[in-house]
This record gives sequence, structure tokens and C-alpha cells, in this order.
Amino acid sequence: MLKEIGPDEFFVGPASTKNLKMTKWRLALNLVARSNNLNSSIHAVKKLPLEGQDQPAQFIPIRFIFTTKITHPDKLLLVFDVFVLSEMLGIEIGLGKIIHGKNQITLRVMTSHFMNDVRKITGKITTILSSHSTPDLVLNRHCPECEYQDRCRQKAIEKDDLSLLAGMSEKERKKLNGKGIFTVTQLSYTFRPRRRSKHQQNKPERYHRSLKALAIRENKVHFIGNFNFKIEGTPVYLDVEGLPDRNAYYLIGINLSIRSLLLLLRVVAMK
Repeated sequence: MLKEIGPDEFFVGPASTKNLKMTKWRLALNLVARSNNLNSSIHAVKKLPLEGQDQPAQFIPIRFIFTTKITHPDKLLLVFDVFVLSEMLGIEIGLGKIIHGKNQITLRVMTSHFMNDVRKITGKITTILSSHSTPDLVLNRHCPECEYQDRCRQKAIEKDDLSLLAGMSEKERKKLNGKGIFTVTQLSYTFRPRRRSKHQQNKPERYHRSLKALAIRENKVHFIGNFNFKIEGTPVYLDVEGLPDRNAYYLIGINLSIRSLLLLLRVVAMK
């Protein structure tokens, strides 16, 4: 990308948004776009050369992702960059790019396919910010991406909030709230073991969130049914390490018990 751009056409830093259409640079990094109450720190913006005096300047926001696989949230973040930049400039931007992975592969993203989703999300965020009441604290799978995750988790622990039970959907929480259950401790008292009929003995037991809540309350491991764990023959433990993002596995190991290992060494020595 940089090879085709001259030194006087390259800009690094938060570029001025005044008369952005008339700027001479062709590539800007860390450009901050602002529109209404929305801000977006765009990784890079490429400006295409004008095709004619009457033609408006065209801009292509670019986002850099270090992973090989591109997720739906990655595309939404790019389209959010496009949304804020287009609102600020008053022009329509129909294309964005994601450069990702070790080989710096470029993916072209048509922004119109995701623009409605971005508008809905930003609309919900605007509603939350304009509200005078604090939104409900709910832990979810996106928490690792947030800088406030430790503070939110501590508050959830203090409240004994139901969202501490990973995997519980909003619909399930609302259903329990309707029954007067708002904490993990309250949910733990609702577990009642059921005697299973003979024709259900071979069927797997359904997942009980109340049992998980009981395990958390008592700090114990609970299981349903008869616990039979018997290893016959030579126990072998297989360990595979890799990079799921790249579908690559760099280490496969087999771990034997001490007894099995001594037996194997004896057989090797006899040979």
C-alpha cells in the first residue's frame, strides 16, 4: 500500500477534519472521525484520486486485524468507521477494507450489507447514554474486550447476579426474574433432584442451571446419577496445542501414566 504513495501524500496522526475533502494526502493513519455524539478512531483512510473536477473525493476506511479469520464483529467495526466518516463528510461511502492475518490479506467489505445493523446498534447505545437511569449490569461473552470487565465482575459478585452463570440468555434471566429469582443463591435453592424412570436411564441428563448455582453456593462439585469412572487397559492422555484461528497445530503429545511408562521402558530394554 505504501509503495504506491509518495512521501508528501502520507499523513500520520489525528488529521484535521476541516476541509478533509480538499486535503492532498492519499493515506492517513489514526484519523479521528466525529459526527454528532459519535467518535471513531479509524486505523487508516485511503483517498482515491479525483477522476474529474465535478467528482467528489472518495475515501476508503481500512481496519487492521491481526487474526487470520474475520468475524462478524470485525466487519461491524469497519462499517461503524464508514458510518461516522460518511456522516461527517456528508457523502456516501460504499466500500471498506480489512487487512488481516500474517500474510496481510485484504478483504473488501460492501458496507451497505451491514449498515442497518450498525444503525440499530448505535441507536441503542444512544438511547442508553441519554437515559438518566443506569443500565442493568449483565456479564456476557464480550466482557473480555472491555477495559471495565474487572470492575463489572466485582459488582456482579457483590450483587450475586444471575449473569455470573455463563451461558444464561437474557430470556432465561427475565423468566427467572418473573418468578422472583434475581441472585445465584436464590436459584440454588430451586434445585430438586428427580428420580428417573427406567426408560430414561440411558438418556443424558439435561443441564440444570440451578445445580450449577448450588455448586457455586456450596463451593462443591455436584453430579447427577451414579458416578462410575473406571479406566481399563493402558491410560494414554493426548494433548494437542495449536492456533485455532489459523487451523494450525504445532504440538501433539502423548502422556502415559508412570506405570505404563515403566512398562514401556522395560519392553524397549528387552529388545
